[in-house]
Amino acid sequence: MTVIEFSYDFGSPNAYLVHKVLPGIAAKCRAKLVWQPVLLGGVFKATNNQSPMTAFASVSGKLAYQNHEIERFIARYDIPYARNPHFPVNTIAMMRGAIFAHGKPWQAAYTDAMFNAMWRFGERMDDPDVMARVLTAAGLPVAEIMAAAQTPEVKAALIEATTRAVERGVFGVPTMLVGTEMYFGKDSLNDLEYDLARQT
Repeated sequence: MTVIEFSYDFGSPNAYLVHKVLPGIAAKCRAKLVWQPVLLGGVFKATNNQSPMTAFASVSGKLAYQNHEIERFIARYDIPYARNPHFPVNTIAMMRGAIFAHGKPWQAAYTDAMFNAMWRFGERMDDPDVMARVLTAAGLPVAEIMAAAQTPEVKAALIEATTRAVERGVFGVPTMLVGTEMYFGKDSLNDLEYDLARQT
């Protein structure tokens, strides 16, 4: 079975949008989807990359176009979306939680809760009290997740996952890897689906 490795950070609106669409593509193409949490700030630092807000701040019309592009995407796929008023949000606790959630029965519920909190409900997720409230509302093991995010093992695992992604060529998120083939950004989903369809 073909494996799609999805590198993501909850702080990326485009990663949120891809997370809404990618599972359907994987199911349609009979591919296995593997979620790979990374710390986007660490990826940027390691690759000398910048967020679009910084990189294109002085490019006339660029950020406005990107916002329009998001509007078209959410209209096409009927995705609920609202820009987070607290953006940018420090996602390190959320991403450590994603590392801890990996392989747990509630991994999907955790992923959905974090993405939705950021990009549907505009929560300030770098506030521990807010994160605890969101986890509670989702029926997740709040104390266990919050405690695990502070352990050396989970901290090291997130650093390792981020480093490994960079070593494989990841320079930002959302990134999908199928073997050595990379697909970056939501606009690459069409290419990804086309290539997967040819393999089935």
